[in-house]
Amino acid sequence: MTKNTAQTFRYKELFSHRKDKTKYRFLSKEGVRLERFKGRPVLVINPRCLAILGAQATKDVSFLLRPSQLKAFSSILKDQEASANDKMVAGEMLKNAAVAGRFELPLCQDTGTVLVMAKKGERVWTGVDDAAWLSKGIWTTYAKENLRYSQVIPVTMYEEKNSGNNLPAEINIRAVPGMEYHFLFVAKGGGSANKTYLFQETRARLNPQALLPFLVEKMRGLGTAACPPYHIAFAIGGTSAEMCLKTVKLAGTGELDDLPGNGRAGALAFRDNALEKELLKQSHALGLGAQFGGKYFALDMRIIRLPRHGASCPIGLGVSCAADRNIKAKITGAGLWLEELERRPEKYLPQEKMNGSGQAMAVNLNGPMAEILSRLNGHGPGTRLSLTGRLIVARDIAHARLEERLSRGEGLPQYFKDHPVYYAGPAKTPPGKPSGSFGPTTSGRMDSYLDLFMSQGASLITIGKGNRSPVVAQACRKHGGFYLGSIGGAAAVLAERSIKKVAVLDYPELGMESVWAIDVVDFPAVILTDNRGNDFFETAQKITAIKK
Repeated sequence: MTKNTAQTFRYKELFSHRKDKTKYRFLSKEGVRLERFKGRPVLVINPRCLAILGAQATKDVSFLLRPSQLKAFSSILKDQEASANDKMVAGEMLKNAAVAGRFELPLCQDTGTVLVMAKKGERVWTGVDDAAWLSKGIWTTYAKENLRYSQVIPVTMYEEKNSGNNLPAEINIRAVPGMEYHFLFVAKGGGSANKTYLFQETRARLNPQALLPFLVEKMRGLGTAACPPYHIAFAIGGTSAEMCLKTVKLAGTGELDDLPGNGRAGALAFRDNALEKELLKQSHALGLGAQFGGKYFALDMRIIRLPRHGASCPIGLGVSCAADRNIKAKITGAGLWLEELERRPEKYLPQEKMNGSGQAMAVNLNGPMAEILSRLNGHGPGTRLSLTGRLIVARDIAHARLEERLSRGEGLPQYFKDHPVYYAGPAKTPPGKPSGSFGPTTSGRMDSYLDLFMSQGASLITIGKGNRSPVVAQACRKHGGFYLGSIGGAAAVLAERSIKKVAVLDYPELGMESVWAIDVVDFPAVILTDNRGNDFFETAQKITAIKK
């Protein structure tokens, strides 16, 4: 007989947080009052407070960054190990923040899906469906501000339409002890969200010889399409796949930064500080850099170790991009509070003139396509360009429509043959300006169309962000085309400085997914794949491997 051993129940919170040190700004006391119920105080909140908080948080996070993010960009400019391209990107991010800080042009054209993670004290009373009122506030900001409607809702299994208001938001509310209501608002762009991965591993992965190479390999696979420099987050373990990925999401926002630095303190979840330092060092050695080669693929690394079922070992990976859009809020007995983001981002710009990574080559886009290709011929990956003239803007749905035209035997429109194609989708245009925020989207989503379109004499020059699959290099070599990179995450400064005219050209019913014609001046770009099939990212990583 085995003797029963008495155990004492002891509950442990998975994420053990210290005192919140966030700097908040006061919004209002109106609509918040204290009452008593059965001798205990309760916080009664008018539901309009939720709408006010949802609207203001969504507005601030669309135009402003945390001071820590701006300090990180500024530190790149001072780092002697940073490449010229790293510094060029960091400088553009700071300029972009300064433009966005005027509350006209949002930081990124993809103003994202709004995610709300909230903790509601059990002695907080609203008397309503809180998610509905938070959504009303979010809706208000998207209706009033120059943001983009990116959400599509299903009509049938295969047909979709834009929701026309960027709803639904993703809202999760958890009950906790206490008499306060705490919120984390995140504006997550599609490119960044698409770089979230789950790997179902086993106990055999949990040793230094197997884990570190695995993490490096998966980190390398992120590529640059989601606008580095990144905040990279890994979660090792988790009581479910969903908990693993939730942890990745929270870690990427900085919400878990105050976890214990090791498991010896008896914590259920902790950060492995030593492994974070090693993996950050490995990220610097990849050679990918802040989009165009160099050191700053990542700004920091967060690795959270979680409890797990003995038969499962989920590993999650995700990023927060250069547009690191997170903001905290709270409602207490003292009123409504919102995290203080940086309202004077221009102070982080260096006083001296920033040096680029070499003189950009001017390219006139208004001549015949043959002349433009001839101008680019002989210039390899890494060549900086300054483009002036007309671009055609088209992305996912427009490409699908054009492929359908080909399948019907109608051919591609002449505009797709006469001009470079820019993969993008704009935010709303502010009154009196020629363009809303208008940065590049992830080019890889259009890879499957490229060889077909090039064979028809179209898409011979494409412009977007991030590395692409080998089929693109093959198509460029086969058809004599080029793929150019534009800085991802700097959509406000691009619209302010380089885009002079925007007009819908085709498929107006698609909204931001329409085909647009835009006229640009001194539009910055970098050759990423040339007409001989040479790929910038492949070359950069080979050079790094040789150095190692």
